[in-house]
Amino acid sequence: MDKDKTEPIPAELLRYAKQIRFSGMGLSGQRALSSARVVIIGCGALGSVSANLLARAGVGKMLVIDRDFVELDNLQRQVLYDESNVGMPKAIVAAEKLQAVNSEIEIEGRIADVEFRNIEEFLLQPSAADVVVDGTDNFEIRFLINDACVKHSIPWVYAGCLGAEGQVMTILPGDTACLNCLMSAGPPPPGTSGTCDTGGILSTIVNVVASVQTTEALKILSGRPETVNRRLAVFDLWGNRNHSMDISKLRSSSDCAVCQHRQFDWISGIRGSQSVALCGRNAVQVSFPERNELPLEQLAERLKEVGMVELNRYLVRLRVDGYVITAFRDGRAIINGTDDILIAKKLYVRYIGA
Repeated sequence: MDKDKTEPIPAELLRYAKQIRFSGMGLSGQRALSSARVVIIGCGALGSVSANLLARAGVGKMLVIDRDFVELDNLQRQVLYDESNVGMPKAIVAAEKLQAVNSEIEIEGRIADVEFRNIEEFLLQPSAADVVVDGTDNFEIRFLINDACVKHSIPWVYAGCLGAEGQVMTILPGDTACLNCLMSAGPPPPGTSGTCDTGGILSTIVNVVASVQTTEALKILSGRPETVNRRLAVFDLWGNRNHSMDISKLRSSSDCAVCQHRQFDWISGIRGSQSVALCGRNAVQVSFPERNELPLEQLAERLKEVGMVELNRYLVRLRVDGYVITAFRDGRAIINGTDDILIAKKLYVRYIGA
């Protein structure tokens, strides 16, 4: 007889009783979750849903990383935020909301731009992540995640959605195909694929895709990697079509630079830009290789001479000439009002300094 079915549920795990009674999880799976560490990169639409589900499931330690702040039109699909959070950093708000959901787990929110210089620290410190969850909105970061996870043999779950369609792919380094196997040519060139600004997005597809993504993470975290879906799952809620693609042969038949030859161009900084246009935002994040911490209070005082300024302990926001420039303490800035990286960089230098 299965010991999980006869062993009484300890008092400290009773909040997960119904999850434990699911035969795929059991008491041993729940205990594995309680000792696991998850890193969620990006806490927008997909990331906020996945983070919420993982916190409620009882994952022991969670690091939530996001570079952005809450905007009003996020509330249509980003479940951790409400109107009172508009203008605040997503990572901080998310950590506070998640801790209120489950005070028994460890949750850290980090305001940061994940890049080649810091991703390994996020994944490995203070201990190696058991799973990385993709909550990002661009392929450059996803290829960076793929490099780091393959290099350090950390499972990760890719997910993306647009309109009413979405897809999920689980990567088990050394076992399944990696993202580079699937897209060996690299990310789609700018302007060649839709965004939520041009194609729109339904909150329903976000919740479906994030739920599937989270379930894949739970399989790994609970010690059931054999149950992971080794196919690329694709969903079309509006067209009433769901299908999957067999990607198992990609690893065996491809000459993948990443998982076959361990060539990590993204994590080495050979590939990847320092400034990126943000998905569906008419905005650019500006970042420079040599960044110094911004003295936000001094900056806010100086910027009062040129436009409307808002200041809190996380950021300074300047409204000037139809642009909104939000500067973070780590030296980054998000410039709303343009998707032209050159213009954004010029505005950064003009108002914040190089």
